[in-house]
Parts: sequence; structure tokens; C-alpha cells
Amino acid sequence: MRRKFVAGNWKMNTLRQTAVELAGAIAKAIPAAVPKVQVAVCPPCPYLEAVKGAIAGSGVELGAQNAYHEQPGAFTGEIAVAMLGDVGCAWVILGHSERRAILGETDELICRKVAASLRGGLQVILCVGETLAQRQANQTEAVLDSQMAGSLAGIDAAAMDKIVIAYEPVWAIGTGVTATTEQAQSAHAHLRRWLASRYNPQIAAATRILYGGSVKPDNAGSLLGQPDVDGALVGGASLKAADFLAIVRAGESVASV
Repeated sequence: MRRKFVAGNWKMNTLRQTAVELAGAIAKAIPAAVPKVQVAVCPPCPYLEAVKGAIAGSGVELGAQNAYHEQPGAFTGEIAVAMLGDVGCAWVILGHSERRAILGETDELICRKVAASLRGGLQVILCVGETLAQRQANQTEAVLDSQMAGSLAGIDAAAMDKIVIAYEPVWAIGTGVTATTEQAQSAHAHLRRWLASRYNPQIAAATRILYGGSVKPDNAGSLLGQPDVDGALVGGASLKAADFLAIVRAGESVASV
């Protein structure tokens, strides 16, 4: 059985004090012993080390929101994979729709980041998802296929145990609109079929696929209860400890069934 995974993407939010307080409140509720639901928080880069201290001794893991694909050097403003590992990151989010749409990241660039992160010992949360126009044009599956193929080009089967896929319908991110359970399950099932075709059925069955897109305490249970939804990449709701922990508990309840 695939272990449920809930990760909080704090995006460009919090200051040092609020980040530490938020992380501490979450850590207090997640025991150091292996929790039923795997939990990670991904704060803004300036606060990674402070948050690492706040979650020390708990079952919460640390992730970053981005990484650069080059070795340390003359790349002003970028963050090397080695730097993230040095401050204690276990995870990095790559390919988020906001970076694709706002910052112009291509599948090719994302793939280079994926490869570099894996080489550097980080685990990857790889985001894919369609826009509203693409869904209305019945292009969802074609878009997902293209993003998966481009973002995982050259990534072999042996590396897939270090990669989690996050399906994030762009039209549901930060909008308050959530994909229906049927829409989420359909997209996740399609991604699993893609993995089986590209790699093999064993990889497809083992790879975790998270849902991201206005996940909240009141819809988490139904979403995480779908057979191909293995957790959530949580945005806005991860900025309130009570809401984030309610989503984690929803995952625990589903995992107990």
C-alpha cells in the first residue's frame, strides 16, 4: 500500500517568526516515530534553516520550493541543490504551475532540475496540471502526457522511488475551486497509466500521486479517499496549522480504512 503524503507549500508567505511558529505547531502534532501519513513543509528559502530547527525531533520533513540545475557558481539569485541539502532539506518542489506560467519554466528546464536534484540526494515533488482552457478543450490528458514526458525525459525507472507526482489543475490553485473527486481520480488514474506505459506496472503501482488545488479540511477526506490519490500538496491551507493538521488527519483516517 502506498503511504499517504501531505506536503505544505507555503509559497512566498510568512516571515521568520510566523514561519517558526507555524512549523512548531505542526511539529508538535506529528510524532518522531514514523507517522501513518508522511508530512513535509516547504517554507520560503530564507527560513529553511529556522524551520528546520522548529521541526527538529518531530516526524515533519523539510522541503524547498525550487532548486537550480547547475553546480554552485556564478548564478546570481539561484539556489544550488547542495545548498538545500546542507540546510537539511529532504524534498524539493519542481515544475509548479506558478513557475511554469509566471516564470516561464519549460519542461526541458524542469527536467534538468529534476535530474540535478536526484543526483544531489533530494527527493522530488514534480508538479503537472492543465489550465482551465485546456480542460475545456478536452486536452487534459494530452497536456499531462506532454508535461510528464518532458519533465521526466532521461529519468530511468531506478530513480522513480525518489519522485512523487503532484497533479495540480491550474484552474483550482488558489481559486477556491476544487476538482471534483471524479475529476481528480480520473487525472490520477491517467497519470498512473502513463507511468505504467513509460516505465512498468510496478513503478506505476508504487509511485505516489498527490492532488493539489484548493485542498481544505472539508474536502480532504473525499479527495484522499480516491484509489489513485495518495495525498495532497497543500497551498493556502498549509499556512494555518489547524487546517493543515486537519488535512493530515483526514489522510490518517483514509489510511486506516
